[in-house]
Amino acid sequence: MQKKVLITEDIDPAGISVLKTRGLDVDIKLGLDEEGLAACIGNYDALIVRSHTQVTRKVIEAADKLKIIGRAGISIDNIDLEGATDRGIVVCNAPNSNIMSAAEHAMALILSCARNIPQANSSMHAGQWTQNEFMGCELYEKTLAIFGLGRVGGLVAQRAAAFGMNLIGYDPYCSKERAATLGVEMYEDIDDMLPLADFITVHMPKTAETTNMFGAKQFAAMKDGVIIVNVSRDGIFDEKSLADFIAAEKVRAVGFDVLENEPCETSAFHEFDSAILTPHIGAVTVEAQRRAGVQIATFVAQGLAGSLVPTAVNMSHVPPEVMDKFGPYITAARMLGRIVAQIEPDMPRRLVVTARGTLAGADVNILLASVLKGVLAYKNVGAVTGSNAIAVAQRHGIDATCFTHVNAFGYDSSLTLETADNAVTCTLYGTDRPARIISLFGFSFDIEPATQSIILRYTDAPGRMGIIGTILGKSNINITTMQIGKREDSDSAVVYLNIEGDVTEAVIQTLRDSIEGLEDLWYITL
Repeated sequence: MQKKVLITEDIDPAGISVLKTRGLDVDIKLGLDEEGLAACIGNYDALIVRSHTQVTRKVIEAADKLKIIGRAGISIDNIDLEGATDRGIVVCNAPNSNIMSAAEHAMALILSCARNIPQANSSMHAGQWTQNEFMGCELYEKTLAIFGLGRVGGLVAQRAAAFGMNLIGYDPYCSKERAATLGVEMYEDIDDMLPLADFITVHMPKTAETTNMFGAKQFAAMKDGVIIVNVSRDGIFDEKSLADFIAAEKVRAVGFDVLENEPCETSAFHEFDSAILTPHIGAVTVEAQRRAGVQIATFVAQGLAGSLVPTAVNMSHVPPEVMDKFGPYITAARMLGRIVAQIEPDMPRRLVVTARGTLAGADVNILLASVLKGVLAYKNVGAVTGSNAIAVAQRHGIDATCFTHVNAFGYDSSLTLETADNAVTCTLYGTDRPARIISLFGFSFDIEPATQSIILRYTDAPGRMGIIGTILGKSNINITTMQIGKREDSDSAVVYLNIEGDVTEAVIQTLRDSIEGLEDLWYITL
């Protein structure tokens, strides 16, 4: 039976096309309130929303078939994450879809505030030509204080550096190495930064720590004539207090894309020409909306197919500093678990996870949980999330342990999963690049696994690959990449084939019957 996806807000048509291409039945019902959504959600396997649909616990409890909720954007404030996790429903987002648009919008507001561009434009449209009223200031050699050096803050830093700005920053979770790469001088106390900044831009989430982070005390400590920009979240600035400092000309200008009580029709900023306001359009670009739609559709389709969902967010709480270190390997860990689950004929009774190199020296339980999630989800043992994976493993009699070691055998870092009979190791050549398999059954490789793969182990002899290629070609299955692994102490070879096409049981059986010396064969899907 076709799996059904409900979309309750507009997403780019390219995203809808992705879902339909994957064979999913898509319904679009816009403007549903809680009652309406709860009344119909029981018919659907997946739900895609943006920022306005409220996915409450009531909705989730009515979702008898729901397996995954996708948020076409970054924030998941409108989704009851705890309720979804309790029901084993994956919640994912598209965190990278609008970061470029948001960073560019921050720069646009900085430039608009510095050069009075909106005010000059209005004057020109009114038939005026008054240059002296719009005296601006340069960005060159000015100091920009960046609060939050995550994805968006980092992009802003790169662009501000191109303008010749001096960069200072505050982010408790940003490593010294990342800050140095961005050319940002880091501070541990915001009180030390505020008197130095000609411009301030904020790229932090709204949390208990950041709510009202900037109030009267902080505004008073700032340099006279400071320019403040916010494309992040509302509530970080005390807007009424800030308005007083704008009126006193302590603050020269502000550029705000996020405001309290959105949609905002009245604001303390409205009386000031020096307050440049936009209606939360930091992510409203053609490119960002297309990326958000396509990315979330792809992730939802992967989740419904039982594959890895790289942006799943409902795992156990992980401190940001730990996530910075292990985050790129979380998806890789689930991948290893899923590969081993398909290689092992039965539920493995012993799993050993070893994190090496730069991953050593810290608690790696998050990676163990991710491995277990990959194994258990494929073995269909019920609802498995990062939060309950270890407990579920224990209930199924799996002995799971993890170790760390500084030696990564020439790599910066690596992650190994071992069972009683098999072992597979992966590494990442960059935090923004997919994991690559570097060892399988003790045979060396260097290959990025695709969605479909065939792994073969056979006694090595001439002509084997010719037979394999002929069988797959006749079955209209394309080999996209491949690697052959050998060991000096073995007469066997292991072949890892990334493929595209319809791999039927008949194709697998033909391979088994036709390859002399075949020891094992696995069809792997991720």
